[in-house]
Amino acid sequence: MKIVYQGIAGSYSESCAKHIYPSAQTIPCKTFDECFERASSDSNIKAIIPESNKTTGNIGVEYLIFKYRLNIYEEFFFPINHNLIGVKGSKLKDIKNVYSHAQALSQASEFIKKNNFSANVRADTAGSAKYISKERDKTKGAIASKLSAEIYDLEILKENIQDDNENYTRFLIMGKEIVQPEIDKANYITSFLFKLRDKPAALYSALSGFAINGVNMTKLQSFPEKNSFSSFFFLCDIDGHLDEKKIKNSLEELAFHCEDMHVLGVYKAHQFREKK
Repeated sequence: MKIVYQGIAGSYSESCAKHIYPSAQTIPCKTFDECFERASSDSNIKAIIPESNKTTGNIGVEYLIFKYRLNIYEEFFFPINHNLIGVKGSKLKDIKNVYSHAQALSQASEFIKKNNFSANVRADTAGSAKYISKERDKTKGAIASKLSAEIYDLEILKENIQDDNENYTRFLIMGKEIVQPEIDKANYITSFLFKLRDKPAALYSALSGFAINGVNMTKLQSFPEKNSFSSFFFLCDIDGHLDEKKIKNSLEELAFHCEDMHVLGVYKAHQFREKK
């Protein structure tokens, strides 16, 4: 199996991919757009995409989900355990400047403040680790994954420095081929996107079918259509399998109000949802 991810070796996306599929070949991409493009052009490639973080919210890939409309095969809630890493021989007391992605710096802000570090924003966490490995400066540290420390031959100075010990990112495994699991006793999520017809109270009318049929909606997010401030797509997750009667009825009612509608996938709900 080949899995593409955004970033460089040692990123949290690659860490998650290796956790789920230990034997998979992981392939780095410079951008999320490249991930989607490669997965959409080759059925042998899957993309692992961070969709949202428990602490800092949406990652901002919705427009690519709308654009490429890849099938969602699986969701996985992966713990984001940040580590302060430095060059070999450095100590915590040596560090003056820390480097990482803006979200990682935000998620470890209390630790940074407590130690009077100067925070420096860089493109990604693994790239920050790679940067300090080249600098070989004991006063510089990176906030990144354990995998980054291994890859770039760095030392972990402090583990689990995130402010929230329950810091999870929801990843989606996506690809070109449409695959729908057969329904069983497991809990399922159905994901889809839609664009409403232009009429008064359209959203209220469109969503009424979910209430009537007793369907639980776990996500509803609006996103403006390209080059427009008045036309919106909606990204939605609901509890249930597409083959359930109440799901079919709800989506049929929704389709009546839509100009565009597309089912992105049906997949098992990750066990993390049971902790909520």
